[in-house]
Amino acid sequence: MEVILAEHAGFCFGVKRAVEQVYEQADTGKPIYTYGPIIHNEEVVKDLEQKGVKVIENEDQLGMITEGTVVIRSHGVPKRVCEMIEKQGLECVDATCPFVKRIHNIVETESRAGKKIVIIGNAGHPEVEGIMGWSTEPTTVIESLEEARNYTCGQDEEICIVSQTTFNYNKFQDMVEIFMKKGYNVYVVNTICNATEVRQAEARKIAAKVDVMIVIGGNHSSNTRKLYEICMQECANTYFIQTLNDLHLDVPKSVRLVGITAGASTPNNIIEEVQNYVRINF
Repeated sequence: MEVILAEHAGFCFGVKRAVEQVYEQADTGKPIYTYGPIIHNEEVVKDLEQKGVKVIENEDQLGMITEGTVVIRSHGVPKRVCEMIEKQGLECVDATCPFVKRIHNIVETESRAGKKIVIIGNAGHPEVEGIMGWSTEPTTVIESLEEARNYTCGQDEEICIVSQTTFNYNKFQDMVEIFMKKGYNVYVVNTICNATEVRQAEARKIAAKVDVMIVIGGNHSSNTRKLYEICMQECANTYFIQTLNDLHLDVPKSVRLVGITAGASTPNNIIEEVQNYVRINF
């Protein structure tokens, strides 16, 4: 059996940078906290917990901390959280992905100029929640074509459209087209990370030619979920797993080609374990 491993699988630049910064802080011996899990991967979060890194789940918990270092995760946080950390006199290590930080700057600038902000992304996702927290104007999150069709505003109002960095690129384009056809005064900034576009395109290409596709990533990882959806469109035998322990394949003898990809929060060691297992056992 042949195994095709996606070239662009595993940690992206922003995630790798954030994780490395937390591990560096863990070695200082000071109380270290992350605002939310540093990435959407339970294995990494557990390892950091064993090194003494604690997760702050919300602003109430943050308000109870009097000393130590708070690491802002790669997804970013609302502006008020940054101000809260500073007000409490805590040391702050900002590990926000630079591509996410760019969206914060765009949203803050354009909202101050009076534009309504539309974020194309998944409502409730920490990255989207963080982006919303940098807007001074009304903000709307849209994640479906139906929501885009139902959106209304005055013809004289200005809209700035940005996207969650890991959103499906083709879907983003379709939704922007809906806004354009409405005749609204729209300023569009494609803020989907280039690494996301490349990863999704590569996953689609591999899934279209294999008999079985394996997608590795955290259960709460938005970008991994999107990879799974893309691969399912091309390959009916697509499996979403978090670690090797989740891999339960009943592979028929007719299967000759297996593809593997992984989300941006998946460590290389997990990818290698799955790849080696499939090569040896199938």
